[in-house]
Amino acid sequence: MKRLFATLVALTALLFFGSLVTGPAGFTPIESIKALLSSDQSPITMVMQEIRLPRAILGLAIGAGLGIAGAAMQGYLRNPLADPGLIGVSASAALGAVLAIQTGFAAAWALGLPISALSGAAAGVLIVMLLSGPQGSTLTLILAGIAVSALAGALTTLVLNLSPNPFAANEIVFWTMGSLADRSMTHVWLAVPFIAVGALIIASTARGLDALTLGEDAAAAMGVRPARIRLALILGTAAIVGAGTAVAGSIGFIGLVVPHILRRFVQARPSALLWASGLGGAAMLLAADIAVRIILPSKDLKLGVLTALVGSPLFLHLIYRTKRQGL
Repeated sequence: MKRLFATLVALTALLFFGSLVTGPAGFTPIESIKALLSSDQSPITMVMQEIRLPRAILGLAIGAGLGIAGAAMQGYLRNPLADPGLIGVSASAALGAVLAIQTGFAAAWALGLPISALSGAAAGVLIVMLLSGPQGSTLTLILAGIAVSALAGALTTLVLNLSPNPFAANEIVFWTMGSLADRSMTHVWLAVPFIAVGALIIASTARGLDALTLGEDAAAAMGVRPARIRLALILGTAAIVGAGTAVAGSIGFIGLVVPHILRRFVQARPSALLWASGLGGAAMLLAADIAVRIILPSKDLKLGVLTALVGSPLFLHLIYRTKRQGL
């Protein structure tokens, strides 16, 4: 376990450094680090402090948050196919952002888009909680999340369909693909506190998630309250996914694939998988963000597109391998 932790920390730190020094400007790593620590107003300093540093911090925070949320959802539902977007937060946050772009609110105020996305996420999780009820089953939670996701997705498509402004429609399509490009420290200060709070809320459920592996009745006999764990997971996941979607758009497969890969290294213990998936998610998203700057840099390859292209085949392979081991 210690070796896994050390490996993941080292890999994440290396990729964070790689994110800082990778870009089309052509600065050397030494020049980049000097500019990052400088207080002058030179172009290289502005690039490092206002463009690359926020991008690296958001990649680290969003990736870690998605990894933790995915591990928590899979642990609570006892289903390795569960995803942080299962409760509809990602789709409802995307709807809020799309409405901000379409109405011009995003253009009128720099924070209009992320604030609208966070508002959409809050509305989505409120509807899910009302539909599933305080004592509802996990099946009710899943069905409520699917319903909210479907409704938000349909409304997003309707906005695109009825959009009279081709420029707004184009911006909506590109935003939904997911990206960390052109983000500032303002986005960092907006998203990271929500992600940190969400991660802390989920971390508080670690003992309960371990107990739930024995079944809800056994967990209740140990003093664990499944309803409280579910509420904490919903709120924590909503904060993480809502904040991440608000500033970076839709980025999939991180919370689905990373816990699945790392589960066998922690003996399938949910509490240990939380921190492992946090580090693994951060590493995976940082690596993907470095890759989009290297692969077709002139075409502006979107981060969400790359994570889906890499994550889908990888996840299919994991499912196939699991099926063969089961046979």
